[in-house]
Amino acid sequence: MAKEKIPVTLAIRQLRQNKIDFIPRPYRYEERGGTSTSARELRVDEHQVIKTLVMEDDKGAGLIVLMHGDMEVSQKNLARQISAKQVTPCTPKSAEVQTGYQTGGTSPFGTRKILPVFVEKSILSLDQIYINGGKRGFLIEINPSDLVKVLKPTIVEVGI
Repeated sequence: MAKEKIPVTLAIRQLRQNKIDFIPRPYRYEERGGTSTSARELRVDEHQVIKTLVMEDDKGAGLIVLMHGDMEVSQKNLARQISAKQVTPCTPKSAEVQTGYQTGGTSPFGTRKILPVFVEKSILSLDQIYINGGKRGFLIEINPSDLVKVLKPTIVEVGI
């Protein structure tokens, strides 16, 4: 049986460079399907599918927030926790400029610009997570401790 070919994205390159074990999890991408589609396609709990959200603070500085697929980010609470007046989602174009990834295929790994990363605290207590590998329809399964090792995120509690 031939080994399945996985896309070699900037995210995959960064994980390999850091000697991080991961399992590729390709799935059938649906436009605007979100984490519910990937969870359904991969037959996993949506709570374990992690969204990579690109946002910006009141000064226009970009940042990444990692959140459970079945939860939202309290932007007011996030702003308070990072000492900003406000935090808002980036436009798809701005997110692509900052990360180098298309909307729906944004990974926190291997971004074009180095952005501060914030992770919802409860994500770190999961055994395994499914997070974008840098391409639409392509998640990777990794241990949350490896995410911390590579990204060195700030832990926040902003999920609603």
